Amino acid sequence: METFKEYIQGKILLAPMAGVTDMSFRCICKEFGADLTYTEMVSAKALQFKNKKTKKLLKIGEVEKPAGVQIFGSEPDIMGKMAEEICETYGDSIKLIDINMGCPAPKITNNGEGSALMKNPKLAGEIVRSVKEAIDIPLTVKIRKGFDESDINAVEFSKICEDNGADGITVHGRTRNQFYSGKADLKIIEEVKKNVEIPVVGNGDIFSCKDAVGMFDKTGVDAVMVARGSLGNPFIFREIKEYIRTGRQPSKPMIEEKLNIFIDQAERTVKEKGEHIAIVQLRKHGAWYIKGVKHAARVRERLVRINTLEELYSITEDIKRKNMG
Repeated sequence: METFKEYIQGKILLAPMAGVTDMSFRCICKEFGADLTYTEMVSAKALQFKNKKTKKLLKIGEVEKPAGVQIFGSEPDIMGKMAEEICETYGDSIKLIDINMGCPAPKITNNGEGSALMKNPKLAGEIVRSVKEAIDIPLTVKIRKGFDESDINAVEFSKICEDNGADGITVHGRTRNQFYSGKADLKIIEEVKKNVEIPVVGNGDIFSCKDAVGMFDKTGVDAVMVARGSLGNPFIFREIKEYIRTGRQPSKPMIEEKLNIFIDQAERTVKEKGEHIAIVQLRKHGAWYIKGVKHAARVRERLVRINTLEELYSITEDIKRKNMG
């Protein structure tokens, strides 16, 4: 039977991103070559209270199965119980459980969750142990370089996770206080890789196929995770795979392909969530997809006001005419 270490080797993963990586987008990324996708992060506490919105986040598309489920929380017992419940409910649809200990959002960290746990390694270890004992599939943990520059503790923190049963670690090379500013520190990712026995996934600043290969080469990681580089650009997974396979820089998708995929995503999202909710959420995706087209700023102004799928069709047809005519 394949071990988790063997499974993850050389993989290109799509990062879980709250409010972005819904099922429709994940499935498209999978079709373009993402080896593993994850649900948006799920609150263990909200799940315990049977929150309907939270339960919906656990829906996994046929094409992406098995996928990772990312959970967050700060209470070991609840985290363990909810991880067990998720595994019992979704069974073979799930490849692994991932614990988020890297989210920088104030509404998460102010509750002592997400990257705030990097300031409390003892509690973090207890959470990892509780979840590990409750499930029989791989358990991974997503962390950052540290909470701030005065406490860069990714290496020690990763060891604590490993000692408490984690099967893998994903490291984003920024501190919590950096959020997404500055550059990801590849050196800290390399240091984690050198100091733990479990697989390490590198995350941060992968916006091109060369960035992905650079992450592998400079850090020695087992896999890489693409986050913001996939926004409006699910093609990045195809490009990374092609570059690794051939060593040649792949050509970028034409405007027509980008718009067709955006329409495909929109139609899937409407089917999944209903037109009103879907269109509101798709506005930001549209802005990402049209990056680089002629008069992008003007088109973006129209996109952020759309309310129906018909309006979206109309705008994308206009873009095609103006950019391809």
